[in-house]
Amino acid sequence: MRAPRENASWIRDLRAGGPVQAEAITDLRGLLLRGLAKSFQARGATDQAFVVQQALVHILDHLDQFQGRSRFTTWAMAIAVRLAMSALRRKRWQDVSLESLTTPIEGAPAWDSDDTTSPAQHAEQHALVETLNRLVDEALTEKQWLALTAELGGMPLEEIARRMGSNVNAVYKLLHDARQRLKHGLATAGDTAEDVRSAFP
Repeated sequence: MRAPRENASWIRDLRAGGPVQAEAITDLRGLLLRGLAKSFQARGATDQAFVVQQALVHILDHLDQFQGRSRFTTWAMAIAVRLAMSALRRKRWQDVSLESLTTPIEGAPAWDSDDTTSPAQHAEQHALVETLNRLVDEALTEKQWLALTAELGGMPLEEIARRMGSNVNAVYKLLHDARQRLKHGLATAGDTAEDVRSAFP
């Protein structure tokens, strides 16, 4: 029985080309498949063979990024797990539309309150909510509003980007600009972040 490969052997064999590389890829594919089957058996179905194929392509393209601070197989497994988690998130959100996250729920209150809220605090909450509603309507572009509402609804950035035909960096910038506009609008209205925190403890 052949001894397990060391880090340097994995890198050398995966770069070798020909039968040596093919054997190393086959070994790594089996290792990743076993690892994903063990890690994700209770987390819902994922197309593990497809995820492993994606991971192998990524690993081969990024061998230069392996810095040897861990075992090579640990590094490779982390890549496969990250891709599998992304696949699970996509599956969770695949039937959820942006529109469903941005449609107001009929009869839903604009904010939560409880019996401990004083009349003064309740009035402060009401005023802040009204200001935020106005700012969302007046200060944000339609794309900013859509992205921010989807993010607040729990949708991952990569899914928001996919639905909007964009990319994660562009959506991140869109959300950053939306928050800055809201922050500026609140400041112009005479409200600070501390006011919001004290009104909604």
